[in-house]
Amino acid sequence: MTSRRHLTTAVALGATAVVVLSGCSSAVEIEPASQATSGVCREVTSVWPAKVGGNARRDVSDASAGAAYGDPAIIARCGVPALAPTTEDCIEVDGMGWVAEKLSDGTRFTTFGRDPALEVLIPSDYAPEPLLLPAFTKAAEKLPKNSLACS
Repeated sequence: MTSRRHLTTAVALGATAVVVLSGCSSAVEIEPASQATSGVCREVTSVWPAKVGGNARRDVSDASAGAAYGDPAIIARCGVPALAPTTEDCIEVDGMGWVAEKLSDGTRFTTFGRDPALEVLIPSDYAPEPLLLPAFTKAAEKLPKNSLACS
């Protein structure tokens, strides 16, 4: 894009990551999750989707940290800690369990029943956000199952 307008958005991901977007042509900075360089996450990164909801993949500061799509960026990170049993709503999309956490500017989805987990941050611009999750099913299926599942 030739736009000179710069958009800077910070999304806090607990204490573990900060995502910063600055302009359309710059790489999206993604903080790697604790297990981002594990063998299983290398398998996951090999099957990141080319597009999500019609949005092309963007350059990221560290390919082992995750993938980004569109503007504002949809962010996917492999290697976040697996979720413990929870009372939060768990939804199944294409047979994959996801726990949704509403953020001020979108929703964080974390795979449930996978260890390590996959985290997908979807800005509210893409509502309804769960409709974008099928793009990540193939990647999430690479993660080992644990004993938890949506009920």
